[in-house]
Amino acid sequence: MSIARPYKQVDVFSSAPYMGNGLAIVLNGEGLSDEQMLNFANWTNLAETAFLLPATEPTADYRVRIFTTTTELPFAGHPTLGAAHAWLESGGVPKDPAAVVQQCGAGLIEVRRVPGEEPTDPERLAFKAPPLVRSGELEDDVLEWALTGLGLRREDVLAHQWLVNGPNFAGLLLRDADLVLGLEPDYQTLNGLEVGVIGPYTTAGIPTASYDPQAGADRPAGAREELRPLSEADERRSNQRFRNVVTGPPADYEVRAFIPGEGLPEDPATGSLNAGFGIWLTGSGLAPENYTVRQGTRLGRSAILHVDRTAEGVWISGSSVTCIDGIVHLP
Repeated sequence: MSIARPYKQVDVFSSAPYMGNGLAIVLNGEGLSDEQMLNFANWTNLAETAFLLPATEPTADYRVRIFTTTTELPFAGHPTLGAAHAWLESGGVPKDPAAVVQQCGAGLIEVRRVPGEEPTDPERLAFKAPPLVRSGELEDDVLEWALTGLGLRREDVLAHQWLVNGPNFAGLLLRDADLVLGLEPDYQTLNGLEVGVIGPYTTAGIPTASYDPQAGADRPAGAREELRPLSEADERRSNQRFRNVVTGPPADYEVRAFIPGEGLPEDPATGSLNAGFGIWLTGSGLAPENYTVRQGTRLGRSAILHVDRTAEGVWISGSSVTCIDGIVHLP
């Protein structure tokens, strides 16, 4: 006999619905077996599905189990923020007013509320990045595997490292965001390897909207066109070819996450990967202590993640919005 269980689908790392990374949340997962949870997660076909349960640790507010379409994860970033958002929205009251404490396979994860920078900006939630359980440079054969699957040359990669904190990501720092956006991964070659790539926005001319490799392809060579005054009648020229120079880059970095074999082989927004990047890059001086990331561009999304290093650790934050609120019938 099935039970009607409270259920939400939340869009994470976006304040606009359907532009971030979707998460399914069963707010009462009691009594469900591992197989039942995995079967439902496979059915949702989202990057992850979370099941909330009573905490077994005295300081935790709730316990969460996180499933991809094929396996359970001890920790994942966007399910952490999405689960906390859903729990608070459903009337959850944290034991500590300063933070929500989530219990998961990786231990206790602290989630804080971050007010918007402007009065009209939505509140963000931030989780403290768990420590990496595997780090260090990629082995030569693993690096070659990633390069081959992504169609990269060795000189395209500025640095590389294992970023394992739940998922088993191999992280690559590429020379710029344009290279990140242009990747066409060979998932068959990458099968068995989870790869995350990050690249900085170095000029204002890199695309700021949905990636379109053909945009401006017919622009005449040379600098004469730039010198010709813009005309209001020349709408395409002003809006398309020069828009990026005017608006500037959308974030400090562009990130993509490739997970061959999952229902979504490219993840729209990845908290765990960006937590790993944040620990590695800010800790080694390869990135500033505070920066922003855009992810999901090639999928038609526009997720924004904030990475901040403090004396307490590295924090990953973003907005969340509920898109579906109701019940789901599960045994």
